[in-house]
Amino acid sequence: MDRGRGDGPVARTQRREFLASLAGLAAIPALRATSAGRALLSLAGRDTEEAHEVLPGYWTSLPGVRTSCHVCPLDCVLEDGETCFCRTRTNRGGRLYTTAYGNPCLLAADPIEKVPLNHFLPGEKTLALGTGGCNLRCLYCQNWEQSQEKPLDLKNHDLPVERAADSLAGSDIRTIAFTYTEPIAFLEYLCDVAAHARAKKIRCVAATALFATPPAAKHLGRHLDAACVAIKAFDETFYDKVCGIKLAPVLEATEALAAEKVWIEITTLVVPGYNDDEKKLGELARWIATTLGADTPWHLARFVPQYRLASVPRTPIETLERLREVGRDAGLAHVYLSNVAPHEGNHTDCARCGARAIERLGFELLANRLAGKGACPKCHRRLAGVWA
Repeated sequence: MDRGRGDGPVARTQRREFLASLAGLAAIPALRATSAGRALLSLAGRDTEEAHEVLPGYWTSLPGVRTSCHVCPLDCVLEDGETCFCRTRTNRGGRLYTTAYGNPCLLAADPIEKVPLNHFLPGEKTLALGTGGCNLRCLYCQNWEQSQEKPLDLKNHDLPVERAADSLAGSDIRTIAFTYTEPIAFLEYLCDVAAHARAKKIRCVAATALFATPPAAKHLGRHLDAACVAIKAFDETFYDKVCGIKLAPVLEATEALAAEKVWIEITTLVVPGYNDDEKKLGELARWIATTLGADTPWHLARFVPQYRLASVPRTPIETLERLREVGRDAGLAHVYLSNVAPHEGNHTDCARCGARAIERLGFELLANRLAGKGACPKCHRRLAGVWA
């Protein structure tokens, strides 16, 4: 049975339609303002019909023209023509191919803080991209119209591996962010883009829920400079009922990613009545401090009614403020509030002396007072992060 939404097998090779016409892309001011943006505008209207196999070692051939995928813990077993739960990997004649390759449906120029990453190159601009598909079923997904569809059922940009990095030549964008949808669903494309980009001194980051096998998480880590991992709760029931997956593999994969020396930040979207229990989030904060380190930034994001939880109210700011204190009491040095601005929780303060090191308004960088390689402007203690 096909495990993605939509009936019937994916055709052997379908022509891709594109999300934006030339005029649609030109409407993105941040793209028009840079040579990188102008290069991206030239991509509209191009097409490709290449098929790409899933990464070697991450799938096996089974008797009877079946395949088994090992990128995420679901280990989907597919008959010929069926698609994985992530909606991106399809069995074609006993071989496993990805349909999320070179065809992002979401493409923008964003600040690095939107990933969110607050301790990685503050103020950096990124080329942000995501494809269709996801191996989660979050009831509050912000980009559900893309994540809950198969890539070949969407209108996409044509962005081949080399052109993603080459288009940035001469621009002020030196980072690519794999975001908006789940990068594990387009891991093959991510790794190839990142390999080409990093060879050109372009850094690569990702926003991921990291429902992946430890080997896949480590493989991801070898292609990234930084990642923000969404640990959505510290509660298996929440993960089962709201996200459609399990928590334990996410924690295991996060440890595997950290072992690759990738800069990691954690984010948790706080949904009223679902995952806002102070005791459980205190346990998560202590897990972060113990497993990843007390200097690991934790972003507490305000929920905005979305998708199937559209009737749930926004997270009270008072709730986020209490949870921020919970994180600090658990030993975390940097606990941020997202989707709330202006707020003290937007800024970076020195954990030793309390001096204001970085000032923000939401995702906008207002002032960076760090000296040298991330030193506090007052006591000169180095703050953890990647600052240059």
